[in-house]
Amino acid sequence: MELLRRNLIDYGQEHLLRFWDQLSDEERNELCNDISELNLMEVTSYYQKAMYVSSIHRNTLNDKVSPIPEDIIASTKTTSMKQLRIYEKLGLQEVSDSRVAVLLMAGGQGTRLGVSYPKGMYNVGLPSGKTLFQLQAERILRLQNIAEEEHGKQGQITWYILTSEVTHDETVAFLSEHNYFNLKEDNVKIFKQGMLPCFTLEGQIILDEKHKISKAPDGNGGLYRALKVQGILDDMKQRGIRSVHVHSVDNILVKVADPIFLGYCLSSCTDCGVKVIEKSSPSESVGLVCKVEDTYQVVEYSEISKETAELRYDNGQLMYNAASICNHYFTVDFLHAIGNDYEKEMELHAAKKKIPFIDADGHRCIPTSPNGIKIEKFVFDVFKFAKRLVVWEGIREEEFSPLKNADSTGQDCSSTARKDVLKLHKKWLLSAGATSVIGDVEVAPLLSYAGENLSFVKGQSFNGPYVLE
Repeated sequence: MELLRRNLIDYGQEHLLRFWDQLSDEERNELCNDISELNLMEVTSYYQKAMYVSSIHRNTLNDKVSPIPEDIIASTKTTSMKQLRIYEKLGLQEVSDSRVAVLLMAGGQGTRLGVSYPKGMYNVGLPSGKTLFQLQAERILRLQNIAEEEHGKQGQITWYILTSEVTHDETVAFLSEHNYFNLKEDNVKIFKQGMLPCFTLEGQIILDEKHKISKAPDGNGGLYRALKVQGILDDMKQRGIRSVHVHSVDNILVKVADPIFLGYCLSSCTDCGVKVIEKSSPSESVGLVCKVEDTYQVVEYSEISKETAELRYDNGQLMYNAASICNHYFTVDFLHAIGNDYEKEMELHAAKKKIPFIDADGHRCIPTSPNGIKIEKFVFDVFKFAKRLVVWEGIREEEFSPLKNADSTGQDCSSTARKDVLKLHKKWLLSAGATSVIGDVEVAPLLSYAGENLSFVKGQSFNGPYVLE
């Protein structure tokens, strides 16, 4: 106990034992375990680093930023059908050879959606009633079938799911209860990201209860440490995986392991690829992939001025146009290099949040304004470690509809997600020769991944609500 106290004093955190005399033996053990699990030298240095990065990012980057060079970016819109088909065949070959993994970042709860369960379990109200998890699992199954039809060999895509302390158990139970939506259980690996203590604005670790430290997930960039610590990198190597598609759970239109994106990255011999979409307007509040001095990174919209955001080329296109949608390609070798060599060099970000705390009198307080710091790493902060980075621009209407807010906001919510899915499916059916599509008509992912396999609808009319299985 005395050793623990001296260690806390050395790092200015002795307040964590303030209520020691009021604790039961069981609570004392719990607090001791909580503190012992912390590497105090490391986590207190994290606070210092995060605050330093935060102070730098208050300034705009106008004098340091430049658009993505033309030689590392390609687009669905400007690539010929012949070349798209070449990329697709290459990506499907990778699937057929069982060299592809999908890594789903699913650590978030649906708090902003108004629910307390993991976001992947959310149902936006499609006619099928399918959740985000089910839609994405069925796209994996369909892609495996397409690859087999193309190359005559049944390949397996391994589905790795990153959870957090708050979503792990429910996610495991939900997927098990639904039989992994017919994916092989051995091909679904669920693992947890790490947690970091929350700090006051002055750098003191916050107590959530008298005997418990306040902790939060270490951001989606915590992925890289978790891959190594949880043995996932070793599992990938053993399975012979080469290409990993990483994306967040809340994009209902995500093309899981998109074979065109995979093929483009493979043909470019890249270790790191990023998929973007065209910005809807200069003022859209999205992160932008661009070059900052000699490295590529995602720059927040607040880090460039209005004038810079509005710059255009002679053809009218925005110079800073590549909106980040949390959609990435990595080779397993690159992920190993991050886990073994570069993870400690990643930037740390300080997010000011409202964090419940125990005050000096021992009362638990719920703040009404930001009172503390959560330290996060971002998944895209590894771009600077890539030997070669390439960018692929997809089409918003076909690939991106995020689910972030309660329906009352009218933006990036279940209503917009549902509408975007049904609008895309209507387009598929009419393109395949359907004479009319009225109401909510949904195309099941097991039937069609991206509008293929629908020739049978020619001459038919559809009235919703209806699901084509």
